[in-house]
Amino acid sequence: MTADATGVRLECDGPVATVTLCRPDVLNAQTPAMWRAMSAFARELPGDVRVAVVRAEGRAFSAGLDLSVAGASGPGSFAELATLPEQECADRIAEFQAAFTWLHRPDIISVAAVQGHAIGAGFQLALACDLRVLAHDAKLSMAEVTLGLVPDLAGTKRLVELVGYSRALEICATGRRMDAAEADRIGLATLVVPPGELDGAVRDLTIGLLAGNRDAVIEIKALLAGAAGRSPAEQQRAEREAQTRRLRDLAGRGE
Repeated sequence: MTADATGVRLECDGPVATVTLCRPDVLNAQTPAMWRAMSAFARELPGDVRVAVVRAEGRAFSAGLDLSVAGASGPGSFAELATLPEQECADRIAEFQAAFTWLHRPDIISVAAVQGHAIGAGFQLALACDLRVLAHDAKLSMAEVTLGLVPDLAGTKRLVELVGYSRALEICATGRRMDAAEADRIGLATLVVPPGELDGAVRDLTIGLLAGNRDAVIEIKALLAGAAGRSPAEQQRAEREAQTRRLRDLAGRGE
């Protein structure tokens, strides 16, 4: 399906893939069709892609779930999901989550370029990325609670990892909005820049990410991503094993 039909497009330029939300007329509100398209992107990425940038057209990153779709009675609507057997409903949500979780892949670093509102599913899409560059005008909110729902697009674990349990609970249970300055202060933002400098900052960050040895970067991401689940001794062992692989590879003795 075309970007006009799905509201999202994928463009690849050498080692950089760019995912662009392109429904600016509705502030890039998200739909199941967008999620199916984004899930397919993971299968379409060329093998040489190292960085995935997620951006959006218009004045907002994403206003969240498109309630005109979710509130209707067709496929993907709340009404349809509520009629499904419990496991089938959970399986459908798992399909939606796949649109976000591929951005966790160990072989790529994902970067969200966030301007304006990133609400609900929009916030979770930004959280799905490894790094977040925010414009000064960014406004973030985990607003699912205002609809009587929970965040279910793989955002809760990422949020706890970034800001801790207590702050994550407060953010999710109140559904309040935070500005870029607060997001920076509590560890959600990698960079905060003026709106006119967002694209340039993401471009510079991408250049920096591509400057390092690809295999070393993959090993580093794996070390850091798994660190919270390991004891100090286990983390040190993981470091030793990763470094051994790198040394052997650099000496031409890798597998």
